[in-house]
Amino acid sequence: MYTGGCLCGKVRFEITGPITDIVYCHCSQCRKVQGSAFATNGVVNADAFTLVSGKKMLVGYEYAPGKVKYFCSGCGSPMFSKNEALPDVVRIRLGTVEGEIAERPWCHIFVGSKANWYEINDDLPQFDEFPEK
Repeated sequence: MYTGGCLCGKVRFEITGPITDIVYCHCSQCRKVQGSAFATNGVVNADAFTLVSGKKMLVGYEYAPGKVKYFCSGCGSPMFSKNEALPDVVRIRLGTVEGEIAERPWCHIFVGSKANWYEINDDLPQFDEFPEK
């Protein structure tokens, strides 16, 4: 089981299953949301994701039709996103997970739009877009 939360601690969650499909996303939206060169995102089954506290603190931003990114309204921490087309999935921002994570990232995505000031220095596969498995 994993636990996590936002910077101010008002939004808390639990994950009772594995975190899969962990990627380093270099798209311009993830860079803007994180304020960094990339975001590290993982997928959890919606049935394994529970908001323990802070539901009223969450603010959603619909960045594309049916796709919503959720943030803590108190501290601004990006928390997770949901896609209406994939109702059984929650995409979590790994920086909000506390403690050690057993699973590991498997690739870099949207490297075609990565920050020009960041160099990828690992051997993970790189994709210009979202890869099909």
